[in-house]
Amino acid sequence: MIGTLLNATTILVGGCLGLFLGGKLPEKLRHTVINGLGLFILVFGVQMFLATQNALIVLGAILIGGILGELMRIEDHVQSLGSWLEKRITGSSEGIESRFVRAFLTASLVFCVGPMAILGSIQDGMTGNYQTLIVKAILDGFGALAFASTLGVGVLFSTLVLLVYQGSISLLAAQLSGIMSPAMMAEMNAVGGVILFGIAISSMLEIKKIRVGNFLPGLVIAPLIVALLAWIRL
Repeated sequence: MIGTLLNATTILVGGCLGLFLGGKLPEKLRHTVINGLGLFILVFGVQMFLATQNALIVLGAILIGGILGELMRIEDHVQSLGSWLEKRITGSSEGIESRFVRAFLTASLVFCVGPMAILGSIQDGMTGNYQTLIVKAILDGFGALAFASTLGVGVLFSTLVLLVYQGSISLLAAQLSGIMSPAMMAEMNAVGGVILFGIAISSMLEIKKIRVGNFLPGLVIAPLIVALLAWIRL
């Protein structure tokens, strides 16, 4: 839960700065910061992958997870949720209340929906390693600054949704940590590194669009492959 609490704190700090600064920050400055974070996430993902004990397990998890993700249409469902919320938000009246709701829903969607939120929360709950959530927290802090400067105070209240969402995933993962061996966690983290690499290329640096969300099942497949191989060797 520590990572999620830090994440919520950076959103509050970034949101308050956004309310104070308004639209004074240059767009080029925001792009440069995001690109810098994208480069860091790319290298951080490589570092996580290099901890693997068997790269073929990671490959198998990514391929099987990607196929399952496509069959379940994870990325499509996430985009559909975003489109639905956007239509609901755009269709509201332009009063003070609607502006607050728009800020709240937009920020909640951006901060909670995505592979990094799920991956980071699982790592935090299972291993106590919240490095991924710290990186996400920095990203969300700058995002909150940008949102609050244009949409208003409703952005700050998105922390309530984030605490419930990421906190629930971390608590559930903590319950499962007892059945996870170090080898299973190592391969799960390696798959997470590949997913982070994809996020950097697709969302942060915008080099190539990748349906990263569809690879999330790989986080479950990797430990299962490790367990299956251990059972076969017996």
